[in-house]
Amino acid sequence: MGTVLSIHISSIKGVEKNTVGEAKVLEGWGLENDAHGGNWDRQVSIFPVEAMNKVPAEKYDEVINGGYTENITISGIALDQFSTNSLVQIGNEVLIQIKHVGKEKYKETGRPYIVSREGRFGVILKGGNIKTGDVVSLVECGSAAVTMNKNF
Repeated sequence: MGTVLSIHISSIKGVEKNTVGEAKVLEGWGLENDAHGGNWDRQVSIFPVEAMNKVPAEKYDEVINGGYTENITISGIALDQFSTNSLVQIGNEVLIQIKHVGKEKYKETGRPYIVSREGRFGVILKGGNIKTGDVVSLVECGSAAVTMNKNF
């Protein structure tokens, strides 16, 4: 099990996101008031802090001091278990299916350096509210959380 460390939104793409304590997650869309929401396969971005171990020493300060570019920062989920098609439940309501690990084109500066390589991007199967401190877990296809959702 993992934990939501922080949540971030921005109404404009390509800029650092603002940290918020909680957010409304809209089914089939993404985080309310976030520019990346929409009818596509990267509605939400999740960054597991465990991926910071993959940042080269010479880039570490730049990455750690860069502004947030992901929607949700989490800890406690092993990277090798958190891959494409993983189903992620946040709190008691929100269910996300991971569609991509990283981006097609890597970024070379700031926090996007690692998020573009190790960020998890997905779609919202079930919306609801999330907040800092919520439990994050990977769920199996046959679990109650998933079978409640007719989209899966």
